[in-house]
Amino acid sequence: MAKMTLEQKRAQHAWEKAAEGVARHGKDYVNDAKGLPALIMNSGLMQVMAFLRQKGGRHEFLAGHLRDWLNRQLDTPPDFEAFMQAMLRADSRRYQQVTTEAFAWLKWLRQMAAARAGGE
Repeated sequence: MAKMTLEQKRAQHAWEKAAEGVARHGKDYVNDAKGLPALIMNSGLMQVMAFLRQKGGRHEFLAGHLRDWLNRQLDTPPDFEAFMQAMLRADSRRYQQVTTEAFAWLKWLRQMAAARAGGE
């Protein structure tokens, strides 16, 4: 089997997480996934992660999916507290790298979640 490209890895992870999200939260997960990039663009990654944590429930579920990907790809901590501490200590280059990767994965998640929920 050929080695997967980074885009294929993003797509596969998003496909799997979208299945979990849609199964658990339905169209709400799809809508949250669609809106997340704009939230991050307007407010910044750490602010949005804190917001999602504060909202709890399906919002924290989605944030957990994003942290899982960032952990796998960039070795950031998967749990909220440690993730936030790591971002607080990160230099601007690292923070931008994590934010850029978050956008790249969310581009896939938006599409995969919509596809997974298509039959609803």
